[in-house]
Amino acid sequence: MVNLNSPSSRIIHQFIYQSCIKFVASIKITVDRLQPGLHIRLPVKWNDHPFLFNSFKIKDQEQILMIRHLGIKHVFINPAQSDTQPLPPNEDAARNADEEGKEEQIDLEAQKLWQEKQDRIEKLNAYRRRVISCEKEFERSLSRMRAVMNKIRSRPEQAVDEATLLVHDIVDKLMSDDNVTLHLMNGKSEFEDIYFHSLNVSVVAMMVAKAKKLNANKIKEVAFAALFHDMGKMKIPTAILRKQTRLTDPETNYLKLHTKYGLDIVANMDDFPESARTVIAQHHEMNDGSGYPEGLKEDQIDELTQIISVANAYDNLCHSNIPSEQKIPYAALSHLYKNCKHLYNHENLGLLIKFMGIYPPGTVVQLSNDMVGLVISVNAKNILFPNVLIYDPSVPRTQAPIIDLAEKEIKIVNAIFPNKLPDKVREYLNPRSRVSYFFDSNE
Repeated sequence: MVNLNSPSSRIIHQFIYQSCIKFVASIKITVDRLQPGLHIRLPVKWNDHPFLFNSFKIKDQEQILMIRHLGIKHVFINPAQSDTQPLPPNEDAARNADEEGKEEQIDLEAQKLWQEKQDRIEKLNAYRRRVISCEKEFERSLSRMRAVMNKIRSRPEQAVDEATLLVHDIVDKLMSDDNVTLHLMNGKSEFEDIYFHSLNVSVVAMMVAKAKKLNANKIKEVAFAALFHDMGKMKIPTAILRKQTRLTDPETNYLKLHTKYGLDIVANMDDFPESARTVIAQHHEMNDGSGYPEGLKEDQIDELTQIISVANAYDNLCHSNIPSEQKIPYAALSHLYKNCKHLYNHENLGLLIKFMGIYPPGTVVQLSNDMVGLVISVNAKNILFPNVLIYDPSVPRTQAPIIDLAEKEIKIVNAIFPNKLPDKVREYLNPRSRVSYFFDSNE
């Protein structure tokens, strides 16, 4: 994994300013000067040409013929991203003569490209509809989670029943298809931390449990326990839970009592599952014995707790109250992999990294075609090839290209800190301050 704190970050920063701000150093040339290796920007709208992007590096003579066929008279080149120089003016006349008689072939190729682009647009529209549906399901689950928590004190038995129904609905969806896609969600609220966190940990823990090939009933136990793992924080003062500087020792000790408070809350709830009680008590225990409250080690820690603990750790790294300690998803996974193997079950940590992919949803990435994008989903069957929303200032954000890397030769070459992005790029990609996930199994 790439070290985002290394000198390479300076290279990324330089790359962004070179290639993201709409070809600041671009040069206008006539199309007769084009040759493969030039990085160009077409001076027409995205829906007025059959190419996937407005900006790209010319790979062959056929693309040049296509540009001319479209009636385009000039383009803009970016010397910094080009592998060659433009041809001298008017030296392409011989090649122009060669084009005579090829009009029909070029026209057929144009029709093919247009169809491919239209198919891609239709696929993207279908994808966007699935994401909207997924986000609605996420919001419904969040609302149900909120209702459950509100009933814990007044009607605890009803709260357990409603939580059980919520878990059954989510897990049945998760188990309905092997082709599960983990989506980055647009959470509408930034303030209900316990609800977002609990649902996020539940979703991530369920994905780990499914990857472990646990049966549906076990996954339901994981989901239920994850939803309630932090419920003891309801008794911790908000000033401590939301403090944006390091806690004092007394505050830290107070916060650690949330495991005890959680058990106190469920003590008189007869129908509350024993497995969830165990998770409430143990979810801060560590494999090396450095956790709390009992200092348990390895196999002394419950199996389901070990799954939820690694999901909890990942989400906490992404959403630290201390702004300087918040990690982008890529860096959070990298930190767990490099620094925390001794703290968590190795298999569970490996499965978390595997289904999240090296670049999890929410990561801003640099691509091999010199473009920048935001990873928005990972398919369980193609974890190395996520879907990436591409920054293209010539296309409205609502229509921004979404590239399935499994279908293209484009690859991710680096992760980028959102705060290193120019304002226009950051506003376009909209990297989330809160990273929340939900899954879609209807591919």
